[in-house]
Amino acid sequence: MPGPVFLDADRVTLRPVEEEDLEFLQARVNDPTIWRSIGRSRPLNGEQEREFFENVICGDDTVDLLIVADSTPIGTIGLFEFDWEARTAEIGYWIAPDHHEQGYGTEATERVVRYAFDQLGLHRISAHVFEFNEPSQRLLEALGFTREGVHRDSEFVDGEYQDVYWYGLLEDEWRERAD
Repeated sequence: MPGPVFLDADRVTLRPVEEEDLEFLQARVNDPTIWRSIGRSRPLNGEQEREFFENVICGDDTVDLLIVADSTPIGTIGLFEFDWEARTAEIGYWIAPDHHEQGYGTEATERVVRYAFDQLGLHRISAHVFEFNEPSQRLLEALGFTREGVHRDSEFVDGEYQDVYWYGLLEDEWRERAD
């Protein structure tokens, strides 16, 4: 699944999602570890993954990248919900379970945040995380995101309602940390 590198970091590269990546994406998004953490409660078949690829990934309203480590796809990261007037977007990501706890998500997220502020001119990036997803909360907080609020019992996962924590990072906060 080679492809052109769009952004690179120390141990990961970020490249556009290509049609040949669909099998990897469908297999991983059906993994309970992944679908629980992204709030997807129904299975995704190949046709649905292709439709998502054609309608969302191939559109102009998002930035969707494959996270690759040592030439192996390990996850995805993207920016979406752009508001160009307010210069804001939301960031989302997932890493395949066999690559958790190795810092790949943090490195990819840091690189996309830098791209969002430096190249896209964003002022604010938001993210939302389920209350049970402590690794993702730690990732965001390590990069300077602030927990801004809680949407109580707003998602139903594994037979119970879950709180969703909302995080935000402002460009000037990011720049202060980088100095």
